[in-house]
Parts: sequence; C-alpha cells; structure tokens
Amino acid sequence: MQPRLFLILTFFGLMGCEGATDPKPNKPQTNARWTALSGGCFEMGETRIYREETPVVKICLEPFEIWSHEISNKEFSAFVNATGHKTRAEMGWNASDTRGPGIDVVPSSVVFVSPETPKNLNWWKLTAGANWQNPLGPEKDGFEFQAPVVHITREDAAAYADWAGGRLPTEAEWEYAARGGLNGALLSWSEAENAALQDKANTWEGVFPVINSKEDGYASVAPVGSYPPNGFGLYDMIGNVWEWTSSTYYPTHALGEGAKLYPDGYDSAQGDIPVGVIKGGSFLCARSYCYRYRPAARQPQDLIFGTSHIGFRIVRDKAE
Repeated sequence: MQPRLFLILTFFGLMGCEGATDPKPNKPQTNARWTALSGGCFEMGETRIYREETPVVKICLEPFEIWSHEISNKEFSAFVNATGHKTRAEMGWNASDTRGPGIDVVPSSVVFVSPETPKNLNWWKLTAGANWQNPLGPEKDGFEFQAPVVHITREDAAAYADWAGGRLPTEAEWEYAARGGLNGALLSWSEAENAALQDKANTWEGVFPVINSKEDGYASVAPVGSYPPNGFGLYDMIGNVWEWTSSTYYPTHALGEGAKLYPDGYDSAQGDIPVGVIKGGSFLCARSYCYRYRPAARQPQDLIFGTSHIGFRIVRDKAE
C-alpha cells in the first residue's frame, strides 16, 4: 500500500467520530430554509477540552445567512439531476492525479463498521461502491431521502453550494451559528451538559465503538431536523454528521508560520496530506472517546475520501 493511502486509512482507524436510520417518534422538521444571522463578535475556541481548540480568539463576522438543516439526500438529488455531478466516491482516483492518494482507487468511500470488541481499532473500511446513494455499500440498504447526504468530499460540497447560490461556511461562521447566541458556553444549550443530551442531538450512547444504547432514538444517522433547533433556529449543528467548512486545518487557532509552511493544511497524523476543518461531531461521537459534539470542537479531514459520517450545510452573504 502506498504511504499516503496508508496514512489516510490509519487516521480513519483512530477517528471517533452506518446503518439505516432507526424509527423515532419525533417528526423531523423538513422545512429547510435560509436563516439570517446578524453577525457580530464572539469568542471562538475553547480551553477546557482539546488542545486544537485553543487559543480562544475574538472573531467579528458580517451578517450572513445559513441553511437551517444539513443538506439532505433529497436536496442533493436535485443538484445531481440538474447538473449530472459525479461525486469523488463515484469516480475513484487515478494514480496520475496529483490531488489523490497516488495510486489507482476504484469508486469507493469509507464506511463505519462496528467492531466486535473495543480493542479492535479498525472500525473504518474503504468500501467499493459506497457513495451518497449507497451509504453502507452497494449490497446494503441505508438510503433515505430525508437523511443528511454523506460520502461527500469538500470539493463535492463546494460544487453543490455554488449551484445552490451559496458557499461553504468558514470555521468561524459555522461555530458562531452553532453557538446559537450562547457565547462562551461549552455546548449549544444552556440547560444541557450530559443530562437530556439524548433529547438534543444524535450522538453515541454506550461503549464506543461496540455498544450503542440508542437512547437518542438512533444507532446511526437521523433524518435532518429530528431534534430541537438551537437558539438561532438551526437544526443538527451538533451531532448526526460532521459538517464541512471551507477552512484549512491547522492544529491550533494560532497559525504562526504554519500556514506559510503548509498552505494546504497540516495534521501530524496525516503528514503532507491536504486537510480541511470539519465541525460539530457526529452520531459516532461519545463523551468517553470523541467529546466533539460541541460548537468549538474541530477535526481535520483529508480532501481525498468521503465517509459515512460527514455531510455539510451552506451559507451565503446576506443581501444588502
């Protein structure tokens, strides 16, 4: 195996953060819409949890609008029908493509497969035929129109955003939106830390990665809008699926010379592989392993492969 591909798959093996959606009595909110945010200044980052969330920095944003839900399979289908777009998972890679892993890779994407024991760290599998229409692979069910679209690279997400008249949010815009007006709070809800979290977001309950008690109603992805909105009226900013931003990843908010040395981003676990910022955590995030279902949480994601737990939403500049 080529070193670059090995690094990517090794990182997936350690990354915490599928199955078909499970029934839940809450009726999903499907009236997706643009939601206007007034902008302003806030404190981005967190000092209490993971080092990569530091330092806390003051950020000021212009007004913008953000899509109220994660982009769903139904919405992505409209884009594909209108444009004929093929996702990277559907195309694979040629060894000659300098943006890829350096070897030929058949059309495929990375799927979460729960191991039999907690000692087994290989819970990610590069699965031939897995893509947004076949989230578990071509031989398994799992596609639902109201589920968030997954197996999407940042390039795929940006293409959708351009078609829809928007763009991907910056990390700062995303975090501001996820806070829902609670500047400095650890979570997105003032009344919830651990208690009642299952009523707020789709995360992992139980012993990750082998036992999920499904106290929140789902073992895997939930339909968009299955949980209450935050203070800005935005759904699923926390949990369910990670979301792409347009920002390049560095292991701190204090970039220094790092941005000049590594213009495509840097993560020590992935070497020279270009990496972007994903936010919000997913249904695979558990307090004991991946305490990243928080506005300030952030994680690097390579730009080469999609996965079964990463989606996106879009923003646009607010009209004058």
